[in-house]
Amino acid sequence: MSMMEAAALAVAPGDAHGEGLEKEKQWYAAYTCPRQEKRVRAALDRHAVESFLPTYRVVHRWRNGVRAELDVALFPGYVFVRIALRDRLRVLKVPGLVNLVGFGGAPAALPDSDVEALRSGLQLRSEPHAFLRTGQRVTVKSGPLLGMSGILLDRRQNGYRLVVSVELIQQACAIEVDACDVASAEWHPHGDC
Repeated sequence: MSMMEAAALAVAPGDAHGEGLEKEKQWYAAYTCPRQEKRVRAALDRHAVESFLPTYRVVHRWRNGVRAELDVALFPGYVFVRIALRDRLRVLKVPGLVNLVGFGGAPAALPDSDVEALRSGLQLRSEPHAFLRTGQRVTVKSGPLLGMSGILLDRRQNGYRLVVSVELIQQACAIEVDACDVASAEWHPHGDC
């Protein structure tokens, strides 16, 4: 058997069509220069890199009295990218992107479920919130944030206000959810409402 035949056998059938690369892709938090999140996101789009920039809407009023609604980064200084780790150098060359968040010099991947929960949760009213380490931990047991845990802030008319944290980047956002969708952190999926 020649070396070329052996190399051809070593490639998995899906890899020839890019399916293997797709399986290698994971979500990473990318740290950006201050106030460069939207520019980094646009540059990533131009380079065909899958990215996600969570934003929220705020009404800003300038000194001259002009008011405008703006989309502002929910987690200032961060953009999420979905890449195969071997492509990180290509991503790090994007102007305004500083580094991938990680530990000991190695980027740390985020669970797909966390990014998908953030995407679903942005359909709810959300806003940035200081990262908290204390307070009652709760788990969302139904709805678009199913499985996410957070810190209970207070009770509202029809539900609770939670702080949902992305531990890796030590950022959080406050979200309102229905009272029946929240249980203590000790809740198990087969418990009752």
